[in-house]
Amino acid sequence: MLEQIKGLHHVTSMAEDARTNNQFFTQTLGLRRVKKTVNFDSPDVYHLYYGDETGTAGTVMTYFPFPEMPRGRAGTGEVGTTAFSVPQGSLGFWEGRLTRLGVSGLKRSESFGEKRLNFAGPDGDGFALVEVRDDPRTPWTEGGLSGDYAIRGFHSVAMRLRDEGATADLLKYMGYEELDRRDGVTRLVVPDGNGANLVDLETLPGINRAAQGAGSVHHVAFAVDNRERQLEIRKALMDTGYHVTPVIDRDYFWAIYFRTPGGVLFEIATNEPGFDRDEDTAHLGEALKLPQQHKHLRPILEGHLQRLEA
Repeated sequence: MLEQIKGLHHVTSMAEDARTNNQFFTQTLGLRRVKKTVNFDSPDVYHLYYGDETGTAGTVMTYFPFPEMPRGRAGTGEVGTTAFSVPQGSLGFWEGRLTRLGVSGLKRSESFGEKRLNFAGPDGDGFALVEVRDDPRTPWTEGGLSGDYAIRGFHSVAMRLRDEGATADLLKYMGYEELDRRDGVTRLVVPDGNGANLVDLETLPGINRAAQGAGSVHHVAFAVDNRERQLEIRKALMDTGYHVTPVIDRDYFWAIYFRTPGGVLFEIATNEPGFDRDEDTAHLGEALKLPQQHKHLRPILEGHLQRLEA
């Protein structure tokens, strides 16, 4: 069993409209935009990152907003719900706020003894806020929300699978342990993790496979401290039979990717070098930052990319 993974690093999804996406995460949810850059493979498309003050691993939701992208179709082989941690007793505030702001899909529920508020993102994304007692992570409070209510970071992701067996075995190999089973859901945890250290597996054998589009999670990334730990994991996974990409420099972290037995794309991402490598912390997410290979496109991209603020 591996011991290098600390929990979630980031979750990357797709959207149809960049301005709507930016407004939802920075104004409705009160997160900080910590980076405004572009998709490495399609530089005419933004890559937007939202999180806490510095984009700490375990807090960062990222998006590829593809203009006029059709919505995805929910199903198995994907992350169905991304859940955020909020303070105990804050769901009433959030229910009122999201209702007032016209957010759809609001539904109160309880899972594994925790109160949660499910809701939909602008593209039908599956989200939840989960009350957590004494989450020690420091929230971003410059987005208009006080620390009594603000999001602390990720709580968990829930993967929808036709059969959880092989994916559960993989996660256990990656250092997760089974914590509980209830109502057809298996909960796994990384002991002594980074606070974003829960994964839920939902077994849905009668559901069709998902089709990706706007509102779909593209991949889920797990956090390791540095490149040395990442290379250890890469070797171990390849020795086990997984096809893992070479290490890819994503400017703010190094990444490796592999497809899981259940169909979900996994990434292992380093906590280094961080989002302040090319911007002062006080100004994260303000300027358009371009990967080295796309810097020559700046005049074109600045004229093409949608303005995020109206």
